[in-house]
Amino acid sequence: MDEVLAAVAETIKNFAVIYLVDITEVPDFNTMYELYDPSTVMFFFRNKHIMIDLGTGNNKKINWALKDKQEFIDIVETVYRGARKGRGLVIAPKDYSTKYRY
Repeated sequence: MDEVLAAVAETIKNFAVIYLVDITEVPDFNTMYELYDPSTVMFFFRNKHIMIDLGTGNNKKINWALKDKQEFIDIVETVYRGARKGRGLVIAPKDYSTKYRY
């Protein structure tokens, strides 16, 4: 996931910024957003947490590694467009539930 984040940072710089946070340094943040996984991607817009419906049941974060750069760019772009319209919950461009994994 680190490679994908580093690779897309330049591409999405006009509408998103990537921050890396060490969860051992900010334990209050861990409790507030239920951060237990080694890699978690969350979205914020104007200091507000933006939730995204990925079809997994967890609308607060992405807690698995995405390997495709374009797929991550599509998710970030969708979240940005939804957040600008004032939506607190954005629908992902693809369903990530296990029923579509082969």
